[in-house]
Amino acid sequence: MARKIILWMGISLDGYIEGPDRDISWHRVDEELHRHMNDELRVMGGFLGGRVTHELMADYWPTAGADPASSPIEVEFAAIWRDMPKTVYSRTLQQADWNTTIVRQVDADEVRALKEQPGGDLALSGADLAAAFMEQDLVDAYRIYVHPVLIGRGKPLFPTTDVVTGLRLAESRTFGNGVVLLHYERDRD
Repeated sequence: MARKIILWMGISLDGYIEGPDRDISWHRVDEELHRHMNDELRVMGGFLGGRVTHELMADYWPTAGADPASSPIEVEFAAIWRDMPKTVYSRTLQQADWNTTIVRQVDADEVRALKEQPGGDLALSGADLAAAFMEQDLVDAYRIYVHPVLIGRGKPLFPTTDVVTGLRLAESRTFGNGVVLLHYERDRD
C-alpha cells in the first residue's frame, strides 16, 4: 500500500496559516496539543516542505533540545524533527542539513515514486507547496488544526480554484485549548 501525503497545517478559523509579517503568535499550541502532534508525527515517514518553512524550522529545532528553557515535549519534538527525513522543495536553496534532500520542483511522477517507497505517510506543510501538490492532485488527506481565533488577513491555506475535491471526515477532535482537528481523507470514488 502506498504512503499517503497528508497536508498538515494549523489555521485560524478564517483560514489563514499566518498573519501579516509571517505572524504565528496566535497559534495555541499547549502541552496537550504538542504531545498529540509529537505522537502523530513520530510515526511519519518524512516531512515535505518548502524553503521558507524549512528555514524557519532549521533555525530553531536542531538546537531546541539542548536549550534548558525547552520543555520535555519540545525536546522530544526537536529529536523527531532532526531525525525525520525531510524533502525541501526549493529552486534557490543550495544546502540543507539535518537529514534533508533538496528537490527543485514538484514533479508528479517523482512524488508518486516517493509515495511507493517503504515507510510511514508523508507530512506536507506550507501553503505555496500545498497549492502545487493540490494542483497536481497529489494530496491524499488533510489534517487541519483550526485555532479559535480570527486574524482578519494574512496568508490563506487554500488557493482559489475551480476544482471541487470530495472529502470524507476520518476524525475530529477538540483539544482543551479550543483547537479543533479536522482530519479528512480524499474521497476518490
